[in-house]
Parts: sequence; C-alpha cells; structure tokens
Amino acid sequence: MYIPPGFNTVTPYFFVQDAESFIAFLVNALAGEETCRTMRADGKVQNVQVRLGTSTVMVSEATSRYPQMASAFYLYVADANAAMARALEGGAQLEMPVADMPYGDRQGGVRDKHGNIWWISQRIVEEPYTP
Repeated sequence: MYIPPGFNTVTPYFFVQDAESFIAFLVNALAGEETCRTMRADGKVQNVQVRLGTSTVMVSEATSRYPQMASAFYLYVADANAAMARALEGGAQLEMPVADMPYGDRQGGVRDKHGNIWWISQRIVEEPYTP
C-alpha cells in the first residue's frame, strides 16, 4: 500500500462554509502549511491540503451534497501554551484552559468558528498512555 508523503492511514477531510477562512485558521492559528490547492469553476475551494505537523488535512467548500460538519481533533504541539495563545488570537473560542492532565499531557481546548473542537496537547512525559 502506498500512502503519499505527509499523509497517514486516516486523513481528516473538512467540508466547511467559507473554506478560505477555515484554511486561514489552520495556517495562522494552528501553524499549518498549505501544500496543495485545487479550485472549482465557481471560484470556491475544491480541495486544499494543509500540513499540521506530521499530518495532512484536506478542506473543501461545503455543498448541498456534502454539507458542513463539525468534529473534534487531538492536536499534538511542542508548546501547548504558545499554541493555545495562537489559536485564540486566530479567532478560536476557549473550551478549556491549558492544564496538566493525569494522563501525561498538558492540554487545553478551543472551538473554531466552524464548530470544530481542537484539543491542543503537549506530551509532558516520554511514555505511552497507560490504562
């Protein structure tokens, strides 16, 4: 099985209203990097790929066939406090302040204007999760 560089076995695919503003949020607020762009004939986003750390996500403008849908994502970062500040500056709303969790992550949560929740997490122990 071949998986293109930057992708994983599962790749999140966002259908959102105002895809351009969502892409800007991914790039500016979550430190993403746009790597590929395809536009529809009507000038709307057909597919944009954004790399977030070691993963790629895809974004398309929502349509009646593929309406906007929100979800939740667990995003590992090097510095949870700095990433949280950047996300809030980028227009996200606070869900949960950054704090040390009993499972070994320093974590906080935000909700973007498209309804998605992002759990911004920094691993503070170098060990796997334990039951």
